[in-house]
Amino acid sequence: MNYSTKLVKVNKDPGHGSHISPVYLTSTFVFDDAEIGAKRFAGEDPGFMYSRLGNPNVRELEEKVAALEFGEGCLAFSSGMAAITGCFLGILQAGDHVVAHTALYGATHAFLTTTIKKFGIDVTFVPFKTGEELEPHITDRTKVVYFETPSNPTLSLVDMESVAAISRQKGALTIVDNTFLSPYLQNPILHGIDIVVHSATKYLSGHGYLIGGLVISRKDIIDPMRKEVQKNMGANLSPMDAWLLYQGIRTLHIRMDRSQENAQILAQRLANHKAVDKVYFPGLANFEDKNIMEKQMKGPGAMISFILKGGYETGVKLMNSVKLSTLAVSLGDVGTLIQHPASMTHAIIPKEEREKAGIDDGLVRFSVGIEDVEDIWKDLEMALG
Repeated sequence: MNYSTKLVKVNKDPGHGSHISPVYLTSTFVFDDAEIGAKRFAGEDPGFMYSRLGNPNVRELEEKVAALEFGEGCLAFSSGMAAITGCFLGILQAGDHVVAHTALYGATHAFLTTTIKKFGIDVTFVPFKTGEELEPHITDRTKVVYFETPSNPTLSLVDMESVAAISRQKGALTIVDNTFLSPYLQNPILHGIDIVVHSATKYLSGHGYLIGGLVISRKDIIDPMRKEVQKNMGANLSPMDAWLLYQGIRTLHIRMDRSQENAQILAQRLANHKAVDKVYFPGLANFEDKNIMEKQMKGPGAMISFILKGGYETGVKLMNSVKLSTLAVSLGDVGTLIQHPASMTHAIIPKEEREKAGIDDGLVRFSVGIEDVEDIWKDLEMALG
């Protein structure tokens, strides 16, 4: 099947022939006899026991996402951060070392600078784009190399094949947050990456009605993580959210095509606006990582970041001036969302560290939706004025 067909196709309901699987809103599952129960707990029978340990809706979602990301298995978590922290806690132990990119989502950065250190794990932040830039920072204790591409919120790119090759040579696993592009526009595993994480809250859902996270990888990574981390942390996705997410994925390609078409037009107009100092968007001809984009991305995506002249105060003023665009964090919704990282999502990161990561006080993050592009522009142009 072609990729769009894979997105839309549904599995046959094993129960009563329903076109769309029903929602299995149950905490526990009945065993026909004690022997069946014993086999399920021993892992000898594929049936279900308890929804924290597995549920038909969650399994259906995991199988679909694993196929879309070209992985052997997938774990569905209760949030993107649960997926990210679950990865780290499932792989690392005291004494290990992580190399992480400097440009990261604020909560991920906070986890790596505070929480993970309580477990005796060291983290080095590096602004790398290639394996050559990364290599000097990998030590014999480095177990994980972690990055986003595109990064949040500067949209800088990392050459995945280059970084994966060096990391593998040094014995480190690579983890990539693929939230900004979704499996429709980028597949890190095909470029040598070991583990892919998603905040499924964003493009995969697409409608702003759920929180979820996903981890995709090989069976030798996923299976132990399922048995230990997901089981013991209890941060599993609910059946209802799994069902909603599955339905959202079926329209991913249509939503993403329209959103990035709108984003291309808006980015070009923003680049010519007198109130804007700089625009970050992979679809612009002068985008600094254009060569990396052409190697690993199937499209520029629908996220735009731009720096306003006037700094922090101008960013806040713009937030208070938009009418159509929704002033809210998150991204990937069918409706356009706008936010100011320095005062919102990345406020937790000290100013000097934000600046090292390229997050200017006047930077605005713009998640372009599927509305009529002229209406989005009229709202933005009015606010910029």
